Amino acid sequence: MTGIPVRDRLVDAAFDLFDERGYEQTTVDDIADRAGVGRTTLFRHYRSKEDVIFPDHDRLLAAVKDRLATSTADTAIVAVTEAVRLVLQHYVEEGGRSRRRYKLTSRVATLRDREIASVARYQRLFREFIAEWMEPSPGAALRAELMAAAVVSAHNHVLRRWLRRDTTDPVAELDAAMAQVVSLFTRPGHAAADGGGTTVIVLQDQRDPEYVAATIRQALHNSPA
Repeated sequence: MTGIPVRDRLVDAAFDLFDERGYEQTTVDDIADRAGVGRTTLFRHYRSKEDVIFPDHDRLLAAVKDRLATSTADTAIVAVTEAVRLVLQHYVEEGGRSRRRYKLTSRVATLRDREIASVARYQRLFREFIAEWMEPSPGAALRAELMAAAVVSAHNHVLRRWLRRDTTDPVAELDAAMAQVVSLFTRPGHAAADGGGTTVIVLQDQRDPEYVAATIRQALHNSPA
């Protein structure tokens, strides 16, 4: 295991042991031993055996907050969409580790509760940002809550599809999902004159322009009339 960062060795050891012995039967000392480090070293990197397998949500939340902070009133929708993509891309970049975590949290109620609590932190961050972005109006707090819930639900829906191998292009699917959510991000008093129309979000994207255009066309086709 020479050359493999200690944090990664601990994560791999934890997943292997949870698969072999079960979550409840695995101790912190077991994980440290399997990774070839001492107990003190484990606690230098993680606070508990639960922390070993979960993403660094503090870092991810900070990245999301930083992206939202760079927006203006006119670019808030783009900021939210790109912030959600940051989170999804982190899970995708983890690859097999994300899928192992998904299987584990599906089996262990304690870990599932921990994951739900983490999701709530993202939703609260989006709710606070949206509430600040919206102009004060009756029902604004409820609208912000609903919008934040829709954003998180769109992300989680696409993430689950990728984890189950139901999609090979989760980023494109997230863009399409957010295109459906975007109608919720029209501030009171700024709706289209005829009450309808289509909103298109333009994001920074390194993919082929024709591919991006096709994704937008698909999103528009799937949107309610």
